[in-house]
Amino acid sequence: MTEIELRGLEVFGYHGATEAEEREGQTFLFDVVLELRREPEADDLDQTIDYREVAACVREVSDRARVRLLETLAAAVADALMARFPVERVCVRVRKPDVRLDPPAEFSAATVHRP
Repeated sequence: MTEIELRGLEVFGYHGATEAEEREGQTFLFDVVLELRREPEADDLDQTIDYREVAACVREVSDRARVRLLETLAAAVADALMARFPVERVCVRVRKPDVRLDPPAEFSAATVHRP
């Protein structure tokens, strides 16, 4: 099994449950794991998934969607990755590092697995 991973992919977006979050936007951190359908047979980028394209896909989904829940955002990214790339499984975690809670938390997150 071969996995492609991106950790801490930083994307600015206008998502959130409050008007301020939707209006002002904030940074979201994406952790993405893609399990390839086939093992690469050669040292050839065409036999794998270019992580630059994965990053672009994540940004496109975030820019296109305006959602209230991290779960919805993670699911939209996971579905887009499954549709665009030859993968067996996808795991997408979206973290909101600037969450303001009492008591404080390092971040809030939601994780979606497909299939």
